[in-house]
Amino acid sequence: MADHAPQRSSTTNSPTALSRFRSTFHKNITLTWLYPIKGFVYFLRHRHLWPLLSARLLPLTILSLGITTLLFLTLYLPQVAVLAIFHRNGSAWVNGTFLVLEEATLIIAVFFEAFLIDHTQVDIFDSVVVGRGHADLIKTVRPVDDDSANPVQALGTREKGAEFSPFSFRQIAEFVLLLPLNFIPYAGVPLFLLLTGYRAGPLLMWRYFKLRGMDKRTRNAFIKQKGRRWEFMWFGTAHLILQLVPVASLLFLLTSAVGSALWATDMEDRERRLRSDVDTNDEEPPPYTDEP
Repeated sequence: MADHAPQRSSTTNSPTALSRFRSTFHKNITLTWLYPIKGFVYFLRHRHLWPLLSARLLPLTILSLGITTLLFLTLYLPQVAVLAIFHRNGSAWVNGTFLVLEEATLIIAVFFEAFLIDHTQVDIFDSVVVGRGHADLIKTVRPVDDDSANPVQALGTREKGAEFSPFSFRQIAEFVLLLPLNFIPYAGVPLFLLLTGYRAGPLLMWRYFKLRGMDKRTRNAFIKQKGRRWEFMWFGTAHLILQLVPVASLLFLLTSAVGSALWATDMEDRERRLRSDVDTNDEEPPPYTDEP
C-alpha cells in the first residue's frame, strides 16, 4: 500500500493578511510626521511670524481652555465609567482622557477653526513659502513685494475666497464614526489617530494644491502616488496628536500651517533639482577636437 503523506496546506507558508499589513506598515514609516514639529520650531525662530499670532493668542487660549475644561467636568467621569466595562487595569482612565481631548478637538474644528483662523493660516503658509525662496508660487494668487526683507510684510492683498484647509463634512463624519475606537483597550487611541490622520493629511496641504493649480483629478493622482499616501497619513497623524495638547492645541493649529509650508517647499526644492538634473543631461556635449 502506498504511503500517503499528509498534504501540507498551501497557505501554511504564505504570509497572513496581518503580516502583510505589518510589512507594508514598516516599509512606509516616513519622516513626514516631523513637519508639524519642525513648523513649531520654525515659528519660534522667525519673529516676523509672531504678529500673525498675537492678535489671536488670547481669545484662542481662552477658547481652548474653556471648551476642554467644560468637557472634562461634564463628560470625563461618565465616559470612563462606560469604558471601564470594556477595559481592565485602569486603561479606561487613559482612553477616557484621550476621548475627551478628541471631542474638544472636534468641537473646535466644527465651530471655530474655519471661521477664526483659516485666513491667518493662509498668511502664515504664504509667508513661509516666500521666505524659503518660492515667491513664484504665491505670485500666482496674490502680489508679493520682492523688495521687502520681511516675508509677512511682502504679502499683498489676499485673494478672494482664500482658504488654508476646506471645511470637510466627510472628515467630521469620519471623526465622529471613529470615536468608538477608543473603547478598544490600548490599541484604540493609536488606531483612531492613524485613521483620522489618513484624511487630515491631504487637507492640511490644500493651500499647496491650490497654488499648484491642481484640480480634483490631478490632486487625487498626486496624493495616491506610490508611498505618498502614507506620507500624508503620518503628517496628518502628527498634527492630530498635537491637537490633543490642552490649551496649546490652537497654537499648534497655526504652527502646523508652517509645517505644511515647509513640506511644500521641500517638495518644490526636490522638483527643482530634478528639473536641473534633466536639463543638465539634455545638454549637447562639446564638439570633438584634436587640440589638447
